[in-house]
Amino acid sequence: MAGHAADVIIIGAGNAAFCAALAAAENGAKVTMLEAAPEEESGGNSRFTAGAMRVVYNGVEDIKTLVPDLTPAEIETTDFGTYTSEQFFDDMVRVTQARAEPDLVELLVGNSFSTLNWMRRKGVRFIPIYGRQAFKIDGKFKFWGGLTVEAVGGGPGLIAMLTAAARKNRIEIRYRTRALDLLCDGGRVAGVRVRHDGTVRELRANSVVLACGGFEANPEWRTRYLGPGWDLAKVRGSRFNTGDGLRMALDIGASPSGNWSGCHAVQWEMNAPEFGDLAVGDQFQKHSYPFGILVNADGKRFVDEGADFRNYTYAKYGRVVLEQSGRFAWQVFDRKVTHLLRDEYKIRQITKVTADTIEEFAQKLEGVDADEFLKTVKDWNAAVRTDIPFNANVKDGRRTQGLAIDKSNWANTIDVPPYEGYAVTCGVTFTFGGLRINSEAAVLNTDFRPITGLYAAGELVGGLFYFNYPGGAGLTSGAVFGRIAGTAAAAR
Repeated sequence: MAGHAADVIIIGAGNAAFCAALAAAENGAKVTMLEAAPEEESGGNSRFTAGAMRVVYNGVEDIKTLVPDLTPAEIETTDFGTYTSEQFFDDMVRVTQARAEPDLVELLVGNSFSTLNWMRRKGVRFIPIYGRQAFKIDGKFKFWGGLTVEAVGGGPGLIAMLTAAARKNRIEIRYRTRALDLLCDGGRVAGVRVRHDGTVRELRANSVVLACGGFEANPEWRTRYLGPGWDLAKVRGSRFNTGDGLRMALDIGASPSGNWSGCHAVQWEMNAPEFGDLAVGDQFQKHSYPFGILVNADGKRFVDEGADFRNYTYAKYGRVVLEQSGRFAWQVFDRKVTHLLRDEYKIRQITKVTADTIEEFAQKLEGVDADEFLKTVKDWNAAVRTDIPFNANVKDGRRTQGLAIDKSNWANTIDVPPYEGYAVTCGVTFTFGGLRINSEAAVLNTDFRPITGLYAAGELVGGLFYFNYPGGAGLTSGAVFGRIAGTAAAAR
């Protein structure tokens, strides 16, 4: 059974998909969105994020356009600094080891500010991230790391605001409707075969935008592409991101691109469920590790916890934890720094131990060689450069000296009880391998020619992220390329 559903069909209903739908509708197209999930689980990975978006801004005036309801008191007590396009570009080059496609990075960086302002005009509201990205110095909040604004209400708020905007713009959203295959008509994409409530049918359209995530929720593909052991990682987000969009495109000759053996993976609560839990949201993450030490089952440290700001290391350290014996680690802190721990360390669903002596603490770290741990702490304490002042707000250079793996910043002796330990494993956020696109977000075939009528945005765009990722760049990328894809799809 076939029917002309719309001018543009969008597969997916997360941030990238909504931005594509809104852009297509803005350009006169009749738009239908297909979401595999039921409405209560909809929104893809976007709904599981904290809603932070990395954006270029040249000072408080730019922030005021994104957050028009900033109060004079907030402006007075905040040093927003700047985050220039050069800094954003440099961050992308640095964390991807210069692998990111320069043309795609130019589009991402160059369109970030205008795209967030466009989202704001559509009804998305932003606020400064005071809680997680700013520290108070001499009564002033100071932002660091280039990540300054987030959607009101985090990921769930972002999806709620985008859904309201779509409905206001008469965009049809079909939930529980899984796309199965792309329909091709003489070399051009002409629609989608879908399954809804057990019935399979064909929906025709002039163009299709794939915006349905990577393959992070598919354990077979994770093992196939990321490697052995990745089937055992937890999934931070949606159980619906199983690589369907990628498979459909590759089946009709699309060109794969990017880091197919790579993904965004973080330290995640060891006993979290297999997939993300919307009731807990992003709170299973454990991101205050730069202020403590990480030890594995052998009781040894295995990574430089203070190599850089969290924004630039968290997306790659999940992989490092997965590589440890037993696929877990413990984050260890003493009383000097526990006041710096983020809110996610206070949730009920947490694997935590605490003790007043280091010997008792060592016995409580389940699965850890207690004697080796005590030796690690003794060597650690002797190696900390206590002559260098500790400053949580900057890369303070307070380091260790003489250890097999030295810590570069924020090194503190572990000697003031009570001691706190938090068990973490690896949580996969999204996969980096994707489809090759051009500057109009058109999907290219294996001859690097555009496949007529097919566009892509969001996690399944390849070529942007390799090895690692600067925090907040994913949602911004989804919005930027979603808007580009929707505009181009409507123009057909």
